Amino acid sequence: MKLLLPSAIRWWLGCTMAWMSLGGGVVLGQEADPRPGQVFVYKTSSGQTQDIEIYFPPNHDRRQSKVPGLILFHGGGWGGGDLSQFRRACEYFASRGLVSATANYRMLATDEARRLPADRSRKRVCVTDAKSAIRWFKQHAAELGIDPHRIITGGGSAGGHISVLATTNPGLNDPADAQGVDTDVLAYLLFNPAFSDVDQRDAAIDVHQYLTADLPPAIVFFGTDDSWKKGWDTVHQRLIALGNTTTQVRLANGQKHSFFNKDPWQTVTLIEADRFLMKLGLLRGEPTLTPPSSGEQLVP
Repeated sequence: MKLLLPSAIRWWLGCTMAWMSLGGGVVLGQEADPRPGQVFVYKTSSGQTQDIEIYFPPNHDRRQSKVPGLILFHGGGWGGGDLSQFRRACEYFASRGLVSATANYRMLATDEARRLPADRSRKRVCVTDAKSAIRWFKQHAAELGIDPHRIITGGGSAGGHISVLATTNPGLNDPADAQGVDTDVLAYLLFNPAFSDVDQRDAAIDVHQYLTADLPPAIVFFGTDDSWKKGWDTVHQRLIALGNTTTQVRLANGQKHSFFNKDPWQTVTLIEADRFLMKLGLLRGEPTLTPPSSGEQLVP
């Protein structure tokens, strides 16, 4: 386990100053580059360490608290991206009382992917590591001050895809993981999750194989002009046909892929995600973010 104290100290000081100056609220956009959370190594895969950054609520007593936990996975086409994508979201949800984390995962290099059989997707290793990250999060619940039975997951684009597969596909497990620790979650925050018909070539990463009526509640954000929305629409139609009633969709008119990464839409989506978790009893009180004065809104 690796802990970067300097980053943790800087993060705590920044959060404390923001908390004091805003009366407990948080405003996004104050810093161009959000501070990293406390860094832990959750596993080593193919000789490379995989990190998870964790953000704790103000005055969080890890020994006494048992708050819900949130773990988000970055996008990047299953071959790129990094932990910076969800640092701001993690800062915000930590300020709202969640122990919030964002984890990276192994991504095959181009030459490695080319050597795979036609029916083996390079996305498999991403799902395997996401499962390991969720298990690590639960295994260390007592040390982190979280309730392992109240975990939320999700991510953006490729990260949304692997978060759903990591929690629904019973396979693709790392033999080194504690197999007795499940990857079940209570809810999903999915930011334009990338589902594709191409995944049908490898059933292990085809989300259609694992959809059920009792999929945990999810909120899904998409821009109406996102080319990946077609894949999501097919998944959503399948969920409806199965009888699922707990999946909410929120659309940003005229927006394309990854619209949620920058303001004003970043603030808008975080407020809506906050309200979603509040209705599930995982957060208390109203969102502390201020809606953009430009008036952007999500629609059903």
